[in-house]
Amino acid sequence: MDLPEHGHSEGEIAERLAHPPGRGDLSDAVYGAIDGCVTTFAIVAGVAGAGLSPFVIVALGLANVLADGFSMAAGNYSATKADRDNKLRLRQIEERHIRLYPDGERRELREILRQKGLSGATLDDAVEQIAKNRQIWIETMLEGEYGIGSVDPHPMRAALVTFGAFLVAGAVPLLPFLIGLAHGFTVASVLTLVTFFAIGSLKSIWSLAAWWRSGLETLAIGGVAAGIAYWVGSLFG
Repeated sequence: MDLPEHGHSEGEIAERLAHPPGRGDLSDAVYGAIDGCVTTFAIVAGVAGAGLSPFVIVALGLANVLADGFSMAAGNYSATKADRDNKLRLRQIEERHIRLYPDGERRELREILRQKGLSGATLDDAVEQIAKNRQIWIETMLEGEYGIGSVDPHPMRAALVTFGAFLVAGAVPLLPFLIGLAHGFTVASVLTLVTFFAIGSLKSIWSLAAWWRSGLETLAIGGVAAGIAYWVGSLFG
């Protein structure tokens, strides 16, 4: 017997719908982790391919982890903030339209609900009930007219998750050189490939793909990027 992913009692339903999770942190974490591992290993592979010293690998790698990680976090912050600001802008538009053109907005509300399958007296009642609550009316218009969810994105949280994931995954290719292991590049290559596979496997928890398929997909993407970087670096060796 399959167990449900969440409860369906009245209290559980009310609590879950009162605090919707929004888009969550998954995309930010996966984005930061994959990019951190790929870009740092690209530097490690490029420098190793060029035959430079481990000290140079560590110096350039750490610079990449900090600078590129911060750059990615700042970029994600700006992008997420832009999404939030756009939602606020659209909310203000709907507030103004409801105030100035209530009949037109009611017609839009009716059409949104009609497309959801309501009709007849049920549709009339739903329009009247929603139109009595200004905030619910606005949220319904945002979702139906613009496809925007009710949960506001959090720019700083998105930036911190991206930066943290970038730092953790980006440090992996540097570990053999930081602790002075022999055959550092070989060990770094193995650790990086394992990390790619692990990221993809963990990602499958939130997708329909099998864990091994998701892991191999991410491994292939990272492996191609690493191979290109090593090849380019070897041209200068």
